[in-house]
Amino acid sequence: MRLWLVMLIMSAFQDPVSYIIEVEGNPHEIAEEIEARHPRVEILEVYDTIFNGIALKADQQTLSRLEQTGVIKQNYPVTTYKTTKQSPVNESVPFIVPEDIPYTGKGVKVGVIDTGIDYTHPDLQKNYKGGFDLVDFDEDPMETTPDQGIPTSHGTHVAGIIGANGQMKGVAPDAELYGYRALGPGGSGTSVQVMAAIEQAVKDGMDVLNLSLGNTINGPDWPTSVAVNRAAEHGVTVVIAGGNTGPEPWTIGSPATAESVISVGASTPPIEQPYLYESFSRKKIELLPLQGTPAWSHERDLQVAHNDTAPDELPADHVLVVERGKTPFTVLAKEAEERGASALLIANNEEGIFQGAVEQEVNIPVAAVSKEAGKWLKEERGAFLELKTEEVVDTITDFSSRGPVTVNWSIKPEVVAPGANIMSTVPGGYASYNGTSMAAPHIAGVAALLKEAHPDWTPGQIKAALLTTADPLAGFLPTEQGAGKVDVEEVLSTDTIIYHSLYNIGKNTSISDRSEHKMVIENISDKPVTYTFQQPEQQQAIRFYLPGSFTLKPNEKKGITIEAVVKDGLAEQAFMQGYLQLNDYSIPYLWLTEEAKAPMAMGLEFYFELLDGHYHYQLYVVEEESDITIDLYDANTYAFVQTVVERKDVPKGVLKGMLTDKQLPEAGAYIANITVAPERGEAYQYQTMIMVEK
Repeated sequence: MRLWLVMLIMSAFQDPVSYIIEVEGNPHEIAEEIEARHPRVEILEVYDTIFNGIALKADQQTLSRLEQTGVIKQNYPVTTYKTTKQSPVNESVPFIVPEDIPYTGKGVKVGVIDTGIDYTHPDLQKNYKGGFDLVDFDEDPMETTPDQGIPTSHGTHVAGIIGANGQMKGVAPDAELYGYRALGPGGSGTSVQVMAAIEQAVKDGMDVLNLSLGNTINGPDWPTSVAVNRAAEHGVTVVIAGGNTGPEPWTIGSPATAESVISVGASTPPIEQPYLYESFSRKKIELLPLQGTPAWSHERDLQVAHNDTAPDELPADHVLVVERGKTPFTVLAKEAEERGASALLIANNEEGIFQGAVEQEVNIPVAAVSKEAGKWLKEERGAFLELKTEEVVDTITDFSSRGPVTVNWSIKPEVVAPGANIMSTVPGGYASYNGTSMAAPHIAGVAALLKEAHPDWTPGQIKAALLTTADPLAGFLPTEQGAGKVDVEEVLSTDTIIYHSLYNIGKNTSISDRSEHKMVIENISDKPVTYTFQQPEQQQAIRFYLPGSFTLKPNEKKGITIEAVVKDGLAEQAFMQGYLQLNDYSIPYLWLTEEAKAPMAMGLEFYFELLDGHYHYQLYVVEEESDITIDLYDANTYAFVQTVVERKDVPKGVLKGMLTDKQLPEAGAYIANITVAPERGEAYQYQTMIMVEK
């Protein structure tokens, strides 16, 4: 019998502290054995549904004795999860939910696994029914307050989108809301807290779960991905935010990579998007306002002042430009305000744009701009910028993470919903946030409406109905939006459900390949329905063979097979993707050619475990039989220090390992260079920072 400690120590050495451990074997028997042999250990909870585990409280001395018995044999690495937040509810909700629908989510239990819920908010009091705190181990899942650490508001914002019922109305204003606090101060937590929260929510009988959280591991079998799949097997519809690390492919992270969940990307409701314009060069500067800062509303032009050359005190009507670095955004904003800046632009230090937030009140607008825009602004300091706006609607936000998923090459996200400038409830009032965190609860609310309309529907039916009736947004592809924007009116009145409607052709490994995809079509109406595929425009690289027309009687199902012949040498793009049409329903398809270069590894995590006195690492490997090397370089001089990991013929999936103190250099910051050498093809490298503390 083997027991893994999976949660780091949460308080001082001698004080009783809380842990969650995962076990092999019967967790109830293991808990009884621990209680019998170690009476000073308090068993807080036993988990036996989506994972085998025990929550317990013990002091460090007792836990060390428990380890010496041989019960604790190996550490299980921990993933840190963060919230993925980055037009008011009264605008975004009517944008997707018609006023005259007869459903409000009444009687449906929706669990929010997040930072907690401010259940004292007047818009949430009516619908809040309870929950559990997996951070403090009590039945009070309140948001983190200032006296407890960095305060949070994310879970309250998410809950409002789902089921606010007061001054603001959520998607399902009569749903029963439950809060599961898995993310503590600052909005971060561990994988085991998230899994324990899922376990508790399943035991509490939730119909729908919303997880507006995630990490950057783009793999289908990370522990939390496995956990949410098991929750779906237990009858819970699980909705998960896809992440905010777009717009590049391969950026969707676990647990949104799980097969049985509904993973959600962010689209735009009708919004007035601000941007800056320099008329002489006809230069347009795209802005992504930081959460928690005032709106951009300047009537006079702003003169550019770059931080490298700007004076300590700025004249009126100047916008300060700084480059993103290690200084927190809140500090940058406060400093800019103190220097007299009228606004602040933070230029990214890598390609693309980023999401951010200011944690304290500031009186000037703050926005992120791209690295390219920052470079232009630095060269054009002194230029005058005019504030303009443009109406944006039904586009995919740049920050929304894209698919596909590595290893199984699945299409993700599967649907999209409004996630830009969403106003909702927060402790003490209301605030506007951006992120797939805001898109996911729109879908969780819609799932509650569907569950009320069809109480006997399974999670598989709810997911299939949502994907069947979604509308692809023009100009965007399956790896960006999946089936498209959810159509609430259509899904509530649909006469058809298509199961397995995302056609993943896979990654081609030969000159010519033939692929088959099986789907099930169900007529859920009381009349016969005839189904006909539209013949797609034939391409040299890919040719489809589709079934002929067929008719289904009321409540009849039929399995069909779609075939595709692909020729890699004729492909014009790395991702060959698009939509097939069955009646009015869109069937997304994706074929990855040899040019589709997926990351071969990702997500190095490195930490010291007090219990065994060793460092542990884990990363996700995409290719089979790869050789993995991790070299350390000095973070200041970039000089090579030493090789710390050399592994041969590593299988794909989660790679875990342990390093002793003697195998590591002296304490300090290092750049870890990870090299992945597959059996065939070129080696892949990426870098990340790690800290060695001795």
